[in-house]
Amino acid sequence: MMSSIALVRSLFVALCAAVLAFAPAQAQQGLTVTTTVSWTWDEVAGDDDGAAFDEDGALLDEDALGDDADLAATRRYAPSATLATLGRAQAQFGPFAVVDAGTVRMAGDVNSATPRQFAAMLAAFPGLKRLEMVDCPGSLDEEANLILARAIRRAGMETVVPSGGSVRSGAVELWLAGSTRRAAADAEFGVHSWADDTGREANDYAASDPVHAEYIGYYREMGMDDAHARAFYALTNSTPFDEVRYLTREDMARFITLH
Repeated sequence: MMSSIALVRSLFVALCAAVLAFAPAQAQQGLTVTTTVSWTWDEVAGDDDGAAFDEDGALLDEDALGDDADLAATRRYAPSATLATLGRAQAQFGPFAVVDAGTVRMAGDVNSATPRQFAAMLAAFPGLKRLEMVDCPGSLDEEANLILARAIRRAGMETVVPSGGSVRSGAVELWLAGSTRRAAADAEFGVHSWADDTGREANDYAASDPVHAEYIGYYREMGMDDAHARAFYALTNSTPFDEVRYLTREDMARFITLH
């Protein structure tokens, strides 16, 4: 004879079977069945290495990034105190900020649009004669950089690196373009080899390649004699493209006249 417990279990199983068999038929007649799933989030101290995810640290601002990253190998910024003294510009043209009728300050890279921005600026402010280069990392377009350099020379502008100022890479060519060149005692000049679109650097080309003559010719055009132009070109190419060699005002004075 079946016990009372076994009887109850059998009745329960039969009831469940009946419900399961009946539910599809009811659903087909319009019955909506809603399933609720609950997720439980377990707080963990960290991953397999024991390091917890830092949400604040994952959203780094520029100041935090500057603390963690070693930027000195590629660029060195002018002191913030110097940049803070720039004041309100009368007009802005790309990296150029017109300060007064005779002075423009430059901070930023040269790209393909910069020569046109320079021309528009001179059309609007024809009296500009002093270009202060505060924080100039270099060029994103070498052809545009040389066009701009020659435009600076044609305009008869003097180029100045003020106290705390920094010019690097192609921006050094812009500074050389000044009809007169000035630099504060703590001015900074960063040089390195150029590289083409394939990653080949100056020293990867034969000494007889015409590409070298283009650069040496530019330095001569800006006032260096042939010996100094070749020596300066060799100096820049002694440092790989992804590094920077920093020179002082006195170093630059070895190659070209400063005022």
